[in-house]
Amino acid sequence: MSEELLNNSPIEDFDWDAFEKGENPSEKTNEEAVAAYDKSLGAFKDNEVTEGTVIAINKREVVVNIGYKSDGIIPYNEFRYNPDLKVGDTVEVFIENQEDKKGQLVLSHKKARASKSWERVNQALENDEVIKGYIKCRTKGGMIVDVFGIEAFLPGSQIDVRPIRDYDVFVDKTMEFKVVKINQEFRNVVVSHKALIEAELEQQRKEIISKLEKGQVLEGTVKNITPYGVFIDLGGVDGLIHITDLSWGRVSNPADVVEPDQKLNVVILDFDEEKKRIALGLKQLQPHPWDKLDPNLKEGDRVKGKVVVMTDYGAFVEIAPGVEGLIHVSEMSWSQHLRSAQDFLKVGDEVEAVILTLNRDERKMSLGVKQLKEDPWENIETKYPVNSKHTAKVRNFTNFGVFVELEEGVDGLIHISDLSWTKKVKHPSEFTQIGAEIEVVVLEIDKENRRLSLGHKQLEDNPWDVFESIFYVGSIHEGTITELLDKGAVVSLPYGVEGFATPKHLVKEDGTQAKQDEKLQFKVIEFNKDAKRIILSHSRIFEDEQKAEARKARKAEGRKPQQAAEAPAAVANIEKTTLGDLDALAKLKEQMEKGEE
Repeated sequence: MSEELLNNSPIEDFDWDAFEKGENPSEKTNEEAVAAYDKSLGAFKDNEVTEGTVIAINKREVVVNIGYKSDGIIPYNEFRYNPDLKVGDTVEVFIENQEDKKGQLVLSHKKARASKSWERVNQALENDEVIKGYIKCRTKGGMIVDVFGIEAFLPGSQIDVRPIRDYDVFVDKTMEFKVVKINQEFRNVVVSHKALIEAELEQQRKEIISKLEKGQVLEGTVKNITPYGVFIDLGGVDGLIHITDLSWGRVSNPADVVEPDQKLNVVILDFDEEKKRIALGLKQLQPHPWDKLDPNLKEGDRVKGKVVVMTDYGAFVEIAPGVEGLIHVSEMSWSQHLRSAQDFLKVGDEVEAVILTLNRDERKMSLGVKQLKEDPWENIETKYPVNSKHTAKVRNFTNFGVFVELEEGVDGLIHISDLSWTKKVKHPSEFTQIGAEIEVVVLEIDKENRRLSLGHKQLEDNPWDVFESIFYVGSIHEGTITELLDKGAVVSLPYGVEGFATPKHLVKEDGTQAKQDEKLQFKVIEFNKDAKRIILSHSRIFEDEQKAEARKARKAEGRKPQQAAEAPAAVANIEKTTLGDLDALAKLKEQMEKGEE
């Protein structure tokens, strides 16, 4: 029974005499009496907030007395944010219904908190107040916290100063928080537990940093591992071991060297008191690997190692932890071609190499792998003597020739003039292609400069020795104009030979000019064996005939010797002869020489 009910005073005008006689002492009805009783309990309205006293608690319910004719029962989960709740505590309640179907007073603590929660959470932000909240569940990136009945967001990074690996351990816990951000438009609240811890640690940091010295060795705990280094907790202040200071050897992943929560000794390399940055080292506590390198190791010795880094210009090989040597790309092969180091090696390859240079003071070493093979130029005269024939592979073109490779490290040049006896090659790409195989003859060896002069046409006899007796000056041959130029025309002759005729020698008997692809008779007016040049004329044929007829008219009795008459017939026979190859040309030359004798 409420205190208000116990302290009610007696009715002053109550008629006791009438009451003893059994008469009704007043005209008040039963309803009036009930109304008076209800009035004595206090005035309450639905949907309002009032305070009540906790009179009983169990695992499921909390019983609250607000001074009404019945007590209210509230689910216990509405008080999860306050694990210290006990009997006698005063709590705010929201009156949902003064009397339900069972005559029970219906209260809600959650709604009472919510009705004033926005005002209280804003006040907590303004006053930098420490508040309590109940962690309800996990969510993406953090946790959901019940604060004054509002669902606030606790980012994962704001739970603790240390990275959290298991968020589930915080669910269903009540913790202290600070409100750090409120979005008034969307009514979003962000809280932080880390802010409380940082405030306590700030003073500790100042004290620790003030006592730091370079070179000082401290014990720390691995707090966080990143791709670029490891953060170490030094007891309230963090320091960073950069990935390059973890080990004297190359480290691709810091997790390969340390583990989370591992305790280890570190040395202070540098620190910035204003920026609160501390640079730590782990490898500096160990002797440098170069100091432990075998003192008997010298240039020319063979070593084995593992490729740890690749660049375009070479490969770094670790022959001992923290001791590396560089194999320059030029030391990977005897070949002179410009190539990338990735064409020969890759990271992780186990290689054997020869020490080329060794500088212990500067801790530098250069290595080579081509030295494990014999230099092909040492016995170049024996393997590729002059006039020897070989098969080579086309590697590159220039305007003046073709670069070919006989074997790895042995290259040669075929000059464009040494590609063909008969064909005029303007560019090597007209004759062959890169990657193709080509037969060559060694013409010259330059061992000092590692150069070979090669030829392709020298595989066959020089046909111009035979052409000299076929395309002699004055001989007439059938030819086809294959190309017209400003300076004249290129004429294709038998046996794959080309001649040249200037414009004035392309005039036909009717006065017209010869055209492209036209087939005509041409007279040789110049033959240069050394320059491989044949100058032709079409107009000279009928011009000479006209001159001959004119001479006949002047010298009616003058005749040419019999031999001179037979010569054109011999020339005609030569022109009609079809030669299959150069051997046939040689035989023809021999027959003609015998005939002259």
